[in-house]
Amino acid sequence: MPIFTLGRGLGLSSFRRDWLVKDMVAGLVLTTLLVPQGMAYAELAGLPPITGLYTSILCLLGYALCGPSRLLVLGPDSSLGPMIAATVLPLIAAGGDPERAVALASMLAIMVAAIMILAAVAKLGFIADLISKPTMIGYMNGLALTILIGQLPKLFGFKVDSKGLISEAVGFVEGLADGKAVAASAVVGIAGIALILVLQRWLPKVPAVLAAVVLAIAATNVFGLAQHGVSLVGVLPKGFPPLTVPGIRLSDLGPLFAGALGIAVVSLADTISTASAFAARTGQEIHGNQEMIGIGAANLAAGFFQGFPVSTSGSRTAVAERSGAKTQLTGVTGAVLIILMIVFVPGLFRNLPQPVLAAVVITASLSLADIPGTARLWHQRKAEFMLSIAAFLGVALLGVLPGIALAVALSIGNVFRRAWWPYQAVLGRVDGLEGYHDGRSYPAASHLPGLVIYRFDAPLIFANAKTFRDEVMRLAQASPPPAWIVIAAEPMTDVDTTASDVLEGLDETLNTRGISLIFAELKDPVRRKIERYGLTRTIDPGHFFPTVEAAVSAFRDQTGADWTAAGAAGPAVAGPAAAGTAQPAADPTART
Repeated sequence: MPIFTLGRGLGLSSFRRDWLVKDMVAGLVLTTLLVPQGMAYAELAGLPPITGLYTSILCLLGYALCGPSRLLVLGPDSSLGPMIAATVLPLIAAGGDPERAVALASMLAIMVAAIMILAAVAKLGFIADLISKPTMIGYMNGLALTILIGQLPKLFGFKVDSKGLISEAVGFVEGLADGKAVAASAVVGIAGIALILVLQRWLPKVPAVLAAVVLAIAATNVFGLAQHGVSLVGVLPKGFPPLTVPGIRLSDLGPLFAGALGIAVVSLADTISTASAFAARTGQEIHGNQEMIGIGAANLAAGFFQGFPVSTSGSRTAVAERSGAKTQLTGVTGAVLIILMIVFVPGLFRNLPQPVLAAVVITASLSLADIPGTARLWHQRKAEFMLSIAAFLGVALLGVLPGIALAVALSIGNVFRRAWWPYQAVLGRVDGLEGYHDGRSYPAASHLPGLVIYRFDAPLIFANAKTFRDEVMRLAQASPPPAWIVIAAEPMTDVDTTASDVLEGLDETLNTRGISLIFAELKDPVRRKIERYGLTRTIDPGHFFPTVEAAVSAFRDQTGADWTAAGAAGPAVAGPAAAGTAQPAADPTART
């Protein structure tokens, strides 16, 4: 399947004439959300509001040409805003330079595009899986709190120069204590939050953001809010931006690239999850590499026209779907309408209060937080809850970019931890159930005297080979010792060279003690690796059995042993925390 297909998102090959009106109507509805959110998220990223509209236009067109999804809506995103600000603002001199900020943000978008496209060519769509759900929940919770605290001063009509969650919170409280808050701004902003939340909760079909924007502009005209100290958006620059190659310094490339990596991972993970959810409703299949091409094209287009990095918006995609969207013509319609607005009526939003933009951002941040998901982690798995909290604290205390790096590191570390200390079990026979089962789950399971069936639920690799060896040796040190230790090896999908050396030494040690190391249900590719490593010089080839049942039957044929109920003579349950208990005596058998 080709990675790149021009016009795929437009659905040109299967476009139906009756979809045209539906897409155009959906595009009109979508525009009412794109404009205020685009301006609000641009300011969240520390950029002029007009850049949010430039970004919305170009990313919609770019994704429509190259993106695979028919419904997905890309654009400025609340989760990326703080990451863009954290990357760009430290590179700007004190006092700020809007033109330099725009150039840096545009280059950041181009870098994100390059990362996405190169990763797609290399078929690295699995990168989206680098952040596990618990760490993503923690990251988003931390991001939501960071955005909320950062927008509070703007909501109350003043500014705080501090950076970081704690310093911004302290600065906000101090600003309130010093009387910097503008009462009219606070009223307008809080009313905007309340209106958006109420409409989203009780009247979801009403465009809440648009309603808040329209009423706020009306209030400005009726009550003269500007005379009461409320800051307004003002007239936006007129016209469409020219094709621009961002001019930056060579020293900016390193920090920008680091930020682009984090943005690319978050954007891809968000896009894949959102695309999967909506594709399931329409019967489409999601291809990570194609999505990366689409995201890359959207960012590339935005970057060359004074825009900044973009991601998928679940809320805007949902609005498009509810409005009847069938193809990416919906996004194209939205882009055209925004162009018409900034070319012919750039003053349309001049009386929009800045606190209302803060209200839009704050309500978006609340949707990022997943408190029920965090509570579910606490009840379901404490270890993953702690991962989520660690990611949350990483964002809240270290900052957005270190937070995403920590989230990725925690996800990878959790995978390594599971491989390092996998689940282990001693198996036994349970009356009424076929096969052999975990002694922890079935304490009454029966065991054969002199035989231990041990399962190690992971590939046997350098990280856990010593854990495996130590547990087998612990089982071998029972008094009296077993004659056979059967490894139920079906979960072992690999044995690397380090583990091979450990197995060789383990088998030789067990041989000296009269204990045979037996393998059952070992996969053929893993068996071939063991033979290639030369382990069959030490481990008797006759000690590999196709099933655990075959190994048990062979043991019983040699020893005449019969099943013994657990209690007086059951083997110890495997695991580091398990206490070593006595095992039954066994008749001697052939050694390896």
